[in-house]
Amino acid sequence: MSASKKAAVTVTTAAALAVLLPLITAGPALARPVADKKEDKQPKPPAVMSTVGGTLLGRPGTQVQLGAGAPALPKQLSGRSWIVADAETGDVLAAHNAHWRLAPASTLKMLFADTVLPKFPRTQTHLVAPEELRAVGAGSSLVGVKEKQTYSVHDLWLGVFLRSGNDAVHVLAGMNGGIPQTVKDMNDHAAELQALDTHAVSPDGYDAPGQVSSAYDLTLIARSGMQKADFREYCATARAKFPGEQKKGKKRESFEIQNTNRLLTGDYGISPYKGIAGVKNGNTTHAGATFTGVAERNGKVLLVTVMNPSATESHAVYKETERLFDWGFAAAGKVTPVGELVPPKSARTDASAEGTAPAPGKNKPNSPDQASASSAKSGGVGTALAVAGGALALLAAAVYLVNRRWPLPELVRRRPQGPGPDVNP
Repeated sequence: MSASKKAAVTVTTAAALAVLLPLITAGPALARPVADKKEDKQPKPPAVMSTVGGTLLGRPGTQVQLGAGAPALPKQLSGRSWIVADAETGDVLAAHNAHWRLAPASTLKMLFADTVLPKFPRTQTHLVAPEELRAVGAGSSLVGVKEKQTYSVHDLWLGVFLRSGNDAVHVLAGMNGGIPQTVKDMNDHAAELQALDTHAVSPDGYDAPGQVSSAYDLTLIARSGMQKADFREYCATARAKFPGEQKKGKKRESFEIQNTNRLLTGDYGISPYKGIAGVKNGNTTHAGATFTGVAERNGKVLLVTVMNPSATESHAVYKETERLFDWGFAAAGKVTPVGELVPPKSARTDASAEGTAPAPGKNKPNSPDQASASSAKSGGVGTALAVAGGALALLAAAVYLVNRRWPLPELVRRRPQGPGPDVNP
């Protein structure tokens, strides 16, 4: 073939490809599932996250080490971040973007309760001042606290735990010296717990710039809260009576409130989860749905946190939590932990006071924030409340340096079948 003919063929072929190539490449794009496009738009976790609790927990994506006979993780998991942990040993069985700092919604009330609850006896009464309710955000969940009415601390905590009442939170924060003081106390307590992903701006979890936590931290906070008898009681309560408005010359009536934790009470098509004993749910425009739960089965107690599922199924946060609980109970003892829930900083001090050297930990310090965490976590929890013979007793830190077990919540043992107790003050 002559050079002129070769040139003509080349030009003709190039022209044909110029017409056909867009049609060829358009095919797969048009056929791409809608779900893939939606997935592409989802925010991505940071490439570098905290390594508190272990290096694997700082990696983006799913972390799990399956052993012989271990079931595969559930396929229907869309939470941006989640974690499954043993509530007693602190072992993290599996995690997904565990340290991704996200808006926590009302799950942040666990930190508020763990910080403020020990400060006031449950029998103390308080007359609500009008200014204590002025800063409650528009559209907040409310229990029905009224100004110039008297409530017991017990009443207010029922409002916080059952109805996620921001009005009850603000009254308790007012008793604690006000919102700024309470937020400072919460952040100080988060630092003590080594919940270093957490920064509180409002005590109730209402969306606020810079307010973040993580699945790891919420699980850590819930574990700390479960050491307190009142915390365990409130988060496991399904229904209670709440005081109504006192009207002149009439007997003060009460009305029933029900826990918004659907895995505890069962509602809106969600069945109570067998063995559930708390702890807290949340939902805001910015945070999406969030949930931390604790449940017991056959003597094993697990904590699960799920943050912001993207699935379109109804009540996805509860359904994904349920799947992770089922997996965790089936996988316990058949997986190698991918990390640990670290104890509070004070556990190290308590251990030193007992004159006992910490037991070797499984994780080596790999970053500045992990160094202090891993050096403290290896000995267990220090001094904590334990359930023994139906009574609460203080156990020395040295005991936990041996077995690294946190106390099993009394309400978990007493109610293995699901919905918590009703409370009638």
